[in-house]
Amino acid sequence: MAAEETDGKSNDSYSHDGHAGGDGGIKDFHLDAIADADPYPYWYEDHNKPDSNPTLVRTETCDLCVVGGGYTGLWTAIIAKERDPSRDIVLIDAHEIGSAASGRNGGFMESSLTHGVANGQQHFPDELAQLEELGLRNLNDIESAIRRYNIDCDHERTGVIDVATTFHSPSYLSELKEDFQELRSLGQRVEWLDAEGMRAQGHSPTYTGGLWRKDRAAIVDPARLVWGLKAAAQSLGVRIYEDTKATSLERDGVGVLINTPLGRVRAGKVALATNAFKPLLNRIGHYMAPVYDYCLVTEPLSQAQLDDLGWKNRQGLSDIANQFHYYRLTEDNRILWGGCDAIYFWRGKVNAELESRPEMWAKLSKHFFDTFPQLEGVKFTHTWGGAIDTCSRFCVFWGQAWQGRVAYAVGYTGLGTASSRFGGEVMLDLLDGKRSLAVQTKFVQEKPLPFPPEPFRFLGIQATRWSLDREDRTGRRNLWLKGLDKFGLGFDS
Repeated sequence: MAAEETDGKSNDSYSHDGHAGGDGGIKDFHLDAIADADPYPYWYEDHNKPDSNPTLVRTETCDLCVVGGGYTGLWTAIIAKERDPSRDIVLIDAHEIGSAASGRNGGFMESSLTHGVANGQQHFPDELAQLEELGLRNLNDIESAIRRYNIDCDHERTGVIDVATTFHSPSYLSELKEDFQELRSLGQRVEWLDAEGMRAQGHSPTYTGGLWRKDRAAIVDPARLVWGLKAAAQSLGVRIYEDTKATSLERDGVGVLINTPLGRVRAGKVALATNAFKPLLNRIGHYMAPVYDYCLVTEPLSQAQLDDLGWKNRQGLSDIANQFHYYRLTEDNRILWGGCDAIYFWRGKVNAELESRPEMWAKLSKHFFDTFPQLEGVKFTHTWGGAIDTCSRFCVFWGQAWQGRVAYAVGYTGLGTASSRFGGEVMLDLLDGKRSLAVQTKFVQEKPLPFPPEPFRFLGIQATRWSLDREDRTGRRNLWLKGLDKFGLGFDS
């Protein structure tokens, strides 16, 4: 089964209003909008991108080796140094720091550790209040670190609005109101927006309501954040090697030997922060599936276009469908627009070729202009994609191996820009044997249900994607989704 077969259906939940083409008599301006876009992450255009670090070419010895130079790995190294400045730490990455999901995501920094209150209520109802409090503390700690290490990453704590639209079932609006009541009962600062109130925050004819979570989310430049964390880690004495892929782990007396193509690291303990890439411990692969997400960025908007949008409070926005879109303004007033679907390739294939998917960019462009028809004529300058790690509970999970000398944190399902710090902190607690409040929760102690082996994994994910698309259009969960609900399994974008 070829990778390209995973998205044979159109999966286009949005209504066609005459802007989409294909019938010969209608201009495909949504295709013209992406025609000249560079297939390259917009965030990487920054002129302050740091120089690359050397490749490991010899044997290093350290107290802690962190494998993976994204958010999780960098936060793990930074927190470890803050706790004990004398701890000797080596961090290795297979490519450059921030070259994967941490440097190319949408830049949404949410306090939720559980991928939203509804998912938290489903999986951890008895701990939800505690997890929400831990999530807010984590978000505040990130903001403090940004100030402490003087990280210039366009951090704006504007909040995020979950948006209901005319494109999807009216039942979703009722579910959003339930989330609003749940968050209010937890004492959170949230505001309910009816259709008129929502359109006052952003001028789209598709909006029918919204939930504004005011103090529990921020937006950032994700690449500048990860580069700033790299600089912070090095300032604390962390030794970082790039283009240094960990190929295997071996027991090494009372420690662990990490093999790389040109060198080795002898470490007392190892923190694995490999995200969607092939795990170094086979057991991780049972619980995690890599999926691909795609997005676009427009050219900078003029003041007249911004006035037409009415997006004055600059919140991050996300619609509430299963196959949802996320979008936000950048520092120079472009719109980043992404999401819609998560693509799983046969046997969990991950490589650079899969980052280019023109048919998905065309679909996203169509949905963009359906949402903001007043922006007809705007061009997209950048298109890209990348792999994220998902699991059946949609949020990070942890584990240990080799008598506690190795720990891992993976499975963020696309909401890891903030929760990755918590993931790294808890991973370090596990390695250090620290009985923190977080470590004692079921959230940390329990794992998600595993995915089935191939070919059932592939077939199951495709059946789920089809069913979620159907639910977005009809508001009804079919027998397949009800069965997944019963067993606590699922899959969304």
